Amino acid sequence: MMAQSMPRPALRPFLPADVPMLAAIFVAAIQELTGDDYSEAQQEAWAEVAEDEAAFGKKLAGELTLIATVQNSPVGFASLRGNDQIGMLYVHPSVAGQGVGAMLCDALEKLAGARGAKNLSVDASDNALDFFKKRGYVAQQRNSVTVNGEWLANTTMQKTLGDGEAGGQQ
Repeated sequence: MMAQSMPRPALRPFLPADVPMLAAIFVAAIQELTGDDYSEAQQEAWAEVAEDEAAFGKKLAGELTLIATVQNSPVGFASLRGNDQIGMLYVHPSVAGQGVGAMLCDALEKLAGARGAKNLSVDASDNALDFFKKRGYVAQQRNSVTVNGEWLANTTMQKTLGDGEAGGQQ
């Protein structure tokens, strides 16, 4: 297949029928995109979160979850927890680095701002640090969380949502 530029992704709200597909994206992203930063045991424990699809679906439904689609197929998803925290942001490895994550993150930042949040925070996995750093998120603290019996490190990062005056730049 010849490399071609991906059709522009679209965003839509989460539907309960999306759960199996989103679980598959979650697992693929962990397996294929986090290996430089996490051990195989850590990756397995993390991916196991999606094995109970009912619980995974409940988590997605309990947050404001957006789906990125290309030609109507889900290729990524992100969720806003409360008004001011990114719950999840995962893209399928096949579209990693093609702007899907950025599009999802833009949408969450707009939603958070519309809900009155002054800041947006995220507990970023080590493989996502650069993505968030480039977007203006600043590391606040390192965390160790236990997931299915494995300890995983992440970093709480925060971005000030703009009135356009951050750093005097327009």
